[in-house]
Amino acid sequence: MTSLQTDTCAAENPASGNEARAPGNVVPLCAHRNDPTSGKDPTCSQMLSIAENQCVVRSNEWVNPEYKHLVLSAPDLALTVRAGQFFHLACPPSNDEVPYLRRPMSIYRVVPDNQRIEFLYKVQGVGTRGLAQLNRGDTLDALGPLGKGFDLPATAGAAHVLLLARGVGLATMAPLAQEAIAAGAHVTAVLSARSPSLVMSADYLRDAGADIVIVTDDDQTSDVVQVEHLIRRLHASRPVTFATTCGSNRLLSMLQRVAAELQIPGQIALEQHMGCAIGACYACVRPFRKSAGSDELTYRRVCWDGPVFDLQETTSW
Repeated sequence: MTSLQTDTCAAENPASGNEARAPGNVVPLCAHRNDPTSGKDPTCSQMLSIAENQCVVRSNEWVNPEYKHLVLSAPDLALTVRAGQFFHLACPPSNDEVPYLRRPMSIYRVVPDNQRIEFLYKVQGVGTRGLAQLNRGDTLDALGPLGKGFDLPATAGAAHVLLLARGVGLATMAPLAQEAIAAGAHVTAVLSARSPSLVMSADYLRDAGADIVIVTDDDQTSDVVQVEHLIRRLHASRPVTFATTCGSNRLLSMLQRVAAELQIPGQIALEQHMGCAIGACYACVRPFRKSAGSDELTYRRVCWDGPVFDLQETTSW
């Protein structure tokens, strides 16, 4: 494990691209980087660490015709990853195809007691085709943990967390269910997919203690209008205190509107192509509202300021 130990709050931005990618160099990452009131306190002790974690493949199996489930033995630092954070994976070559850049991938599950991290990924490009060829005993370089994860709000009463996800977004949301349930919240997960065979994580989430609702294109229950009615019924039965989503632009737009009307705070985990994944290259910049309801836009780096963002500040794509 090559450590990239973090520095103090004194630097607002991370190191330059070449420095950030050189193993062993200091990368200034401050735990308060998303808090505008924290300033640049050089005495800050809440420093983050990332490393090139050399992980050993335990298994890498197909779960359906499109997705594989990768299970790795990981060093201690990698096991500190939280829901919504990600790793930048050095994907191996696939036949004659060699990935030029690492691939960002959100964590699917972390089991510290078993030294295990897991990923759920769709095989669709050069990088993931390389990942698909990994076998038991192979080594994978996973840079991380990276990014800003979900931040569950404190509630005065019983918390009810809604997870709304489609496709590969299901992988990102799964560990949030574990964290929310561990914190005493009730979790309802609405899982959307093209067909029942492509619905993933249902057993994982059910075993964790979440209520599961599956909607699919095949049975004509995944239409945005029907999902909106479903969410309103869920809220009427047990008020939702925090709403989250990942994986669908249409579901984002609907959830923003419903959450604003019902005054439900929320967050979204975004997927984005990245270069360095530590904020140095600015390859993952996208527009956001300056604040909820504002028409004025600002621009943020998904890897550095996210990939989890406020639901109402996120613009559709």
